[in-house]
Amino acid sequence: MDIQKLKYFHTTAQLEHITRSAEMLHISQPSLTQSIHSLEDELGVPLFQRRGRKVVLTEFGIYLKQRLDVLLPEFDHLAVEMDELKQSVTNTVKLNILAASSFVINTIMEYKKQNPAVIFEFEQNELKYNCDILITTNGLSPDCRKKYSQRCVKKEKIYLAVPKDSKYAEYPFIELRAVKDESFIMLSSTRLFGVICNKFCSIAGFYPKILFESDSPTAVQNIISMGAGIAFWPEYSWGKLQNKNLTLLPISDPVCQRDLILELHERQPRSAYAEDFYNFLIKKL
Repeated sequence: MDIQKLKYFHTTAQLEHITRSAEMLHISQPSLTQSIHSLEDELGVPLFQRRGRKVVLTEFGIYLKQRLDVLLPEFDHLAVEMDELKQSVTNTVKLNILAASSFVINTIMEYKKQNPAVIFEFEQNELKYNCDILITTNGLSPDCRKKYSQRCVKKEKIYLAVPKDSKYAEYPFIELRAVKDESFIMLSSTRLFGVICNKFCSIAGFYPKILFESDSPTAVQNIISMGAGIAFWPEYSWGKLQNKNLTLLPISDPVCQRDLILELHERQPRSAYAEDFYNFLIKKL
């Protein structure tokens, strides 16, 4: 059933006058009459009957008009809703954050100040790569079937955070084996960063004595800031050290670093902000 025919009928049903209806619809009177006849033929019932120069609704016409009073505004609003949905979808950047979550969140907050219309959706799923941007690290096995259009690999140094009043604080750098007897504050070994740090200690010939372990990077940072124990500190992922009671030492042996991998993926419909935010992330590294 042609929506245009229904709209022509509805206008005529409201005015009950063919000539005035044709003028309002900006079509010729014969075209309007032909459209209404075509609709009547399609439905198999008469919708109007003539009374002099006017037309009045039949029982079938009254019923159809009442239904269209409700349905046509919905049809008209549907185009607006679809446009709003399109804007929402194209303004949304989908992120899969498997590494450097604190860095990414801080960068998002800065980006949104400049681009308030952008919407971010997050997930942390090693098995799912239906996203615009993937932030990952070495040690994970991404889905090779998912093709990226751009890829950036950035080396991230991992420092050792020590209290300012410790004997290590004045060192220009430190060998990891030198702190084998110290207490460590660590991310849980269920987190990839925790696994990486345990590996560094193993290469240095010891297993760390863990004073505190958590699944939360924020909790680990808060304990470090209290000056209790020592901890590994990823250069970009956790950002600059704000606590004046701590010092970050470069680790000379073994080389403690990891790859931060940023990929821009092809997702349909494509976000209007995906590539711009991807480039914004890279500039912040």
